[in-house]
Amino acid sequence: MNPALLLLWALPLLAPAARGQPNFIPDEPWVNTFRQGFNFQCAHGEALVAIRSYFSVEQGSDRIWTFECQPTPHGLGELTECWWDDINRAGMEWTSTCSRNGLVAGVQSQYFGSVLDREWQFYCCRYSQRCPYSCMKTMDVPRYYQEEGEMVIPSYGYFIRGAQTTFSGVLRDRQWKYILCRMTDFDCQFENH
Repeated sequence: MNPALLLLWALPLLAPAARGQPNFIPDEPWVNTFRQGFNFQCAHGEALVAIRSYFSVEQGSDRIWTFECQPTPHGLGELTECWWDDINRAGMEWTSTCSRNGLVAGVQSQYFGSVLDREWQFYCCRYSQRCPYSCMKTMDVPRYYQEEGEMVIPSYGYFIRGAQTTFSGVLRDRQWKYILCRMTDFDCQFENH
């Protein structure tokens, strides 16, 4: 058989396998393995600035996760308290913004094989009496279900305050819209709830 014809015949067989494959990097500092719970916290005085995840249908329709933190700027004031905020239920949509004007400084999650989903909870930290302003939501992360997801703070001076998630019961995956805000460099009395 002509090698060129063999290649043309084989291309359609190879294309579906290659299309849409995520860029899985084995050496990435993942905080969990598939179907495993995790508890990640930034160092004292740091806030979350980047989130990356990789999805696998074969591994229980689950994701492995990695996070990056950076020290908060001096103008944000003193770190006054940290706490675990509200928790979602696996298989449900969820919106969570750190209470008491907190910033996200950690994440914990537990996998539930019965629904092929996770429960989530944010670790929030408050700095002096600073207040959020100029808040926005990111686009969906990942853009499409079951793809690799990555979110990096788009601009200096923004902080992650929470997230809104949607869950697909068919695809058994979540999309996230992260809530990003600037914070005042002075104390104020306003407090979100």
